[in-house]
Order: sequence, then structure tokens, then C-alpha cells
Amino acid sequence: MGSIRTWSLAAVAGVLIVVVAHQRSNADAGTVPDDNRAAPALAAAPATMPAPVPVPASSQVHVGGLPDFSDLVEQNGASVVNISVVEKPQRGGEAGETGEGGDPLSQFFHRYQMPNDHAPPARGIGSGFIVSADGYVLTNAHVVADAAEVTVKLTDRREFAAKVIGVDRRSDVALIKIAASGLPAVRFGDPARLRAGQWVVAIGSPFGFENSVTAGVISATARALPDENYVPFIQTDAAVNPGNSGGPLFNLDGQVIGINSQIYSRTGGFMGMSFAIPIDLALNVKEQLQRNGKVSRSRIGVAVQEVNQQLAQTFGLGTPHGALISAVEPKSPGERAGLKPGDVITSVNGKTIQRSLDLPSVIAALPTGSEARLGVWRDRKATEVMVRTVMLEDEPAQAARNESESDGGKLGLAVRALDPEEQQELHTHGRLVVEDVTGPALAAGVQAGDVVLGVNGAGVATVADLKREVARAGHSLALLIQRDGAQIYVPVDIG
Repeated sequence: MGSIRTWSLAAVAGVLIVVVAHQRSNADAGTVPDDNRAAPALAAAPATMPAPVPVPASSQVHVGGLPDFSDLVEQNGASVVNISVVEKPQRGGEAGETGEGGDPLSQFFHRYQMPNDHAPPARGIGSGFIVSADGYVLTNAHVVADAAEVTVKLTDRREFAAKVIGVDRRSDVALIKIAASGLPAVRFGDPARLRAGQWVVAIGSPFGFENSVTAGVISATARALPDENYVPFIQTDAAVNPGNSGGPLFNLDGQVIGINSQIYSRTGGFMGMSFAIPIDLALNVKEQLQRNGKVSRSRIGVAVQEVNQQLAQTFGLGTPHGALISAVEPKSPGERAGLKPGDVITSVNGKTIQRSLDLPSVIAALPTGSEARLGVWRDRKATEVMVRTVMLEDEPAQAARNESESDGGKLGLAVRALDPEEQQELHTHGRLVVEDVTGPALAAGVQAGDVVLGVNGAGVATVADLKREVARAGHSLALLIQRDGAQIYVPVDIG
């Protein structure tokens, strides 16, 4: 089940990233009207609604300078659909539902289920929009991924049973198809031209209220979210709530520039921050789903983290930019190409990598098996590395999270050697483990139990190695440690 996903953020206590999911009718029956939960009635008559007419931006501005969205909504509202689903039956108490480890909001919704095999199937709602006159509709993957039945309702109240063509969970994009023709399809804009402060309009079915219109501005572009490595989200303050999932985000020219997907919230409801999938990324996914039924992505087998000011200074970068490699998978393309922890990838085929988030999406978009030219900052100078991509499998390597840790003789660390059994238990090739931590290391966040792997790109296997590299480092250093199976660099200021 789990149609609402949540992510806890270590940096902001108690704040959740919540996927704006289709509202479950048995979770809040008083909120969603019964007519939003109708059984799928099949209709086969061709649609006769006219295609949307381009609306000049100038016609949407009052004399006083405030935007008027009425023409935009009139011309594009018929392209937005309501989606209702009946989810596949699941046995009560399965992992990820009410069991330990399930996310809080999923547990909340599952309280309304009977803990036996006779529980009624969950129903939900979402939104979507018509992308071609022959019945293809884009929506969110989390709206239809677990659906046994999908019904699409048009603004003229006709309903169609929909076929799920394909689902891509990584991008949260899904493509469905209804048996209709002559449908009014949306037009597409260019997310690359978006600027913070521009007006945007969201249309969808929040809480089942079909074709509801909300407006706001773009708050930011290319926004990174926890556990989302492949989508540079568009952030807006347009009100988005459960049921809006999969609906379009329009610019003032009446062009779709994103798919509403997530909200940032402490409560599960809208709190002024919503996130949309850029439409160019979604259309790439759509084409692959329509052609192959799945999405192919590339990888090179490295884990990366953000370069902050301290790390930039440590590695001799003029400004913080690029993606810092914290780990390289054995026998991966990255290892074969000679990439190593401490390298900073600054470009791919000439395309600048400003933040660590940029790298996975740029690499993923490359054809599998193609050669990529990486700009790499290594040993305080620029170089180039050629790497051949491979297919990204269903379980990709997770990018290292940017946490604060460190180590060293004058850092305030007490370390000891690991014996072979401990190394095997910790799944590490590291030789030193932190026993106690004080001073600069403590301030940087190093913890007892962290495994020390290197300093400023140089591996350390003994206490003597560690002391030597710390002495060479000067006033700051980047410590490579392993914690809970992940490797990360931690900047440490030793004064």
C-alpha cells in the first residue's frame, strides 16, 4: 500500500518530506465526496472537446499589473483529468504497512484497515493531464503504481478505464492510456527558462475537489530533496495537497512546465512549499515508457557528496562546486577509469556540475555504454578522465549523505586498529576505528565507532599514517570515514 511516502530529515528535526499522494477514501471519508469514488464506468465515445488555444501572456495581466488566470484555466482546464484508483489487495501486517519500520503516515492510514485478508481494497484519488489527443495521460508513479484498477474522469464527466503503460518510481512519473481520441492535449514549456519569482498555476483534484486552481510563484529551481537523486525539482508556493499528485504546473503562457509531486510539511498538509518534476525530464521518461515500457539509465559506480566551503578550501578549489567522490565501487566503470575518493567531478562532456545533485541526473541521461569525458579536480589541479557508462540496475548505489565527521592526532581522536573479524563484521577495508573523540573532531561530528579511511585523499592504515597526514594538512583537512556502511568526507578545522 503506502501511497504516501515520508522522509525524515536529520537537519530539520521533525520535518517531513511528504509525497502529495492520492487521498484514500477510507482514511478520511468525511473529506472526499462519494462522487469522487465512483466505480470505473467504461466509456468509448470519442471526445469532441477542442484543443487548447495558446493564450498570450499579455492577455493575462490586469491594468494594475496583477495576473488574471481565467483565460489560462478556461483554455487548459479540460486537459486536466481526475484519476481514481482501486489498489491491489495486500495482506494486513506486511512489512512496510503497520510493522516496525513503516513510515508514520503510512501507519496512520493503515489504522483504518482490517488486520485480516478480508479488508476492503483501498481507494485513492490523484490528478493527471492529457499529453496527446489519442489518450495518453501523464501522472505520478505513486498514484497508479500499486493500482488494480485505474479510472480517468474528464471534465465533461465521462469516465474511462485506463491502462498503465509504464511506471518509473525513480522519477515518480507514470504513463497511462485511455481509449479515446480527439482529446485536448496540453502544450509544453521549457523548464530551463524558469526564474524564481515567475507566476505559476496548478490545476488538480485536492481532496477530490476536481479541477481546483491554485496559483503562486516559483520559489527555486533545481532543488535537491532527500533520497531523490535523479530529479532537480521546481519549488513553488502554489497550494498543493493530497489529490493534486500528478497534476500539471503551468506558466503564464499556458504551457506545462512541471508535474506536481511532493510537498514539504510537518503536518502532511500544505505549508507553503511544493515541488514539481520538470516537464522535460518527465517527457523523456514518457517517451521511454511508451516505447519500451521501462526507463533505462546509466551509472558509473561512484558515491558523491556536496562540496562546502571547508572542503573546497581543503582540496584547493577556488569556490565550492562540483561533486566530491567519497567512494568508488569495486569493478565499476569509475574504478576502471581510475577515479578515486577525493576527486571532484566538475563537468561531464563539457556540462558544468555545480552541485552533487547534478551528477546522477546528467550521468543517468547518457546512453548506456557510451563514453563520457569527466572534468576532474585532483591534487589541486584540473584533469580529464574518460569513463564508459553501464546500465543502472533496479537497486542503485546510494549517494553518500553529507554529515560532519573527522579524525587525526591533534584532532582530539583516540583510534585503534581493527582486527580481521571486526573488519569483516563492518564490511570495511579500513584499519582504524575511533574509540574516543574530543576537540575539533568532536565539533566536526566524528563519533566513536567511525572507521577512518583517509586524510585529504591519502589512505591511512596505521596510527602513524594518520598522524603523518594530519601533520601535512595545515589548518584544515578532509577526513574520509566509514559509518553505517557509507563513506563520506568530513571537513575538519584544526585551527
